Amino acid sequence: MGSIESFRAERSVLVTGGAGYIGSHAVLALKDAGWKVAVIDNLVTGFRWAVPDDVPFYEGDIADGDLLARIIAEQQIGAILHFAGSVVVPESVSDPLKYYSNNTVKSRALIESAIQGGVKHFIFSSTAATYGTPDRDGPIPEDTAQKPINPYGTSKLMTEWMLRDVAFAHDFNYCALRYFNVAGADPQARTGQSTAGATHLIKVAVEAALGKRESVAVFGTDFDTPDGTGVRDYIHVSDLAHAHVLALEALVENPKESHFLNCGYGHGYSVLEVLDAVDRVTNRKIVRILSDRRAGDPASLTADSSAIRARFGWEPRHDDLDTIVTHALAWERRLSERAD
Repeated sequence: MGSIESFRAERSVLVTGGAGYIGSHAVLALKDAGWKVAVIDNLVTGFRWAVPDDVPFYEGDIADGDLLARIIAEQQIGAILHFAGSVVVPESVSDPLKYYSNNTVKSRALIESAIQGGVKHFIFSSTAATYGTPDRDGPIPEDTAQKPINPYGTSKLMTEWMLRDVAFAHDFNYCALRYFNVAGADPQARTGQSTAGATHLIKVAVEAALGKRESVAVFGTDFDTPDGTGVRDYIHVSDLAHAHVLALEALVENPKESHFLNCGYGHGYSVLEVLDAVDRVTNRKIVRILSDRRAGDPASLTADSSAIRARFGWEPRHDDLDTIVTHALAWERRLSERAD
């Protein structure tokens, strides 16, 4: 059994992509829980201001082995939380090589740097896209066959396989957290989804509600769902960040155990239900443009999250669609103030 107290005293946690959306929330969650943190980000989609001033920051690429070796030594890194990567499903279909480079090849380089530097714990930002279109109805458990239908899902699944094999061969354990649809923003409005041109539905919808977009496209109205639009399990980003802190504790306490776990609430909302929620919270009516389906989009994806609740004691704090929208809206307004 490992000691969390001694780890915190002696080691830091490296967050890759820590200037991005989910990574910046993980940095805050780790700091709030008393961990020492360092960040590496190439700032292609991240923002330097999203990293707190007291967190050591390195601008660079996770595939730069010399830089990673220096960070691991300078910061006494004992664990890595890996968020850096590309995440847009339609783009992965049109530019698969970008995704296999950013999500698979560079992850392999990062894992190699971890092994060479003596880093023993690794948490990976995986995705429900590794499941593809499940054969079963209802929430998906972790033992569902992984048959991705787009390069994004495949690129992430290949990294899960690498972690499995590396844990077998080395003194190393990992947790692959398979995200469903991440949304919302830090309740204290310290950070949020800030990337221009983001494709996350709730982000797009609150932009439209504030006049930053003229309309919201609804991609597909003929899915086999109650209202014909795609159904997704929307998890508040702060609940997701908290799951990473619990995962880190579990890896340190039980260094012989690895995990792959779903992160979602176990129920979903359709695109139209999400837009209705934004209308309700903002008291405005978003213009909706009905469009064809996008390549690689399944009809419905919701998580069976019973395993992470049982194994880590994870209990969501923000499992409410209107709350998620409210926090996203508050952050979007803060972004507007920054622009002014």
